Amino acid sequence: MIKKILLSLFLLISLSGFSQDYKYLPTHTGEIIKHKNYILSYSEKFEQAEWVAYELSSNETVGLIKRVDDFRPDPDVKTGSANLKDYKGSGYDRGHLAPAADMGFSAAAMSESFYMSNMSPQKPSFNRGIWKNLETQVRNWAKVYDKIYVVTGGVLKSGLPFIGENRVAVPEKYYKIIFREKGSHAEMIAFLLANKKSEQPLSSFVVSVDEIEKLTGVDFFPQLPDGIENKLEAQRSAQNWDFGPCKGNNMAMVKAKKQAEISKTKPYTGQCCGKTQNGSRCKRKATSGTRYCWQHKKK
Repeated sequence: MIKKILLSLFLLISLSGFSQDYKYLPTHTGEIIKHKNYILSYSEKFEQAEWVAYELSSNETVGLIKRVDDFRPDPDVKTGSANLKDYKGSGYDRGHLAPAADMGFSAAAMSESFYMSNMSPQKPSFNRGIWKNLETQVRNWAKVYDKIYVVTGGVLKSGLPFIGENRVAVPEKYYKIIFREKGSHAEMIAFLLANKKSEQPLSSFVVSVDEIEKLTGVDFFPQLPDGIENKLEAQRSAQNWDFGPCKGNNMAMVKAKKQAEISKTKPYTGQCCGKTQNGSRCKRKATSGTRYCWQHKKK
């Protein structure tokens, strides 16, 4: 307990000047860089962040600022960050760790999301596919749960291939951990994805935080009381997270039914989650209280 208190005091001091209300700083081996809207630990060995952490609230998901690409070296990294030349001709995207779309609430936030310290080499089919889908899901959770805490990065280890003169490591896998709390209730979910194209549902990439800690050597939420931290980080379930009615999680439909019982009205009926013969989504309305139209419901 004393160790926890001392760690919390140290983190409070180390975060002075960091404008965002971020209180869950992971352990780190790299240089701590405190930007206005996110914080990261920069690994000089791998020329990228070992993790990027930030808080995202529902009112920050409005996306008022249009994306303007402004990739540039991070002037705050004392050893020098990766640069644009490292990625040129490599075949890899400059993949955001803290997404630009999560920083669309102000021009300053959007701009600082393009520091090269916030980039990692990602295959285009991954960055523009399953990784983008996960980023969108995280923003949806911020809207649903009001405020969430996000920690994300590549799994950095010896022997990885690299690109550019600065030898920017190319991670084989990426992780993203999301934590939410309301009063005394807290939930945590973690994802681990290979740096490649995938058509699998996001829920199939759910792992425990303990698994990611073993891979990275990072303790992600040391400020939490041991009992809560151990319980949350050991679980491997998407049950308490709303993926929407068509994403392999029925939480949204359960909420609709509960709301209907309260308001004495019929549950909302959205678009059917079934697939047509050519693989596209069915355009019919779902039957009240279900995720499918009358035809797909029979199947």
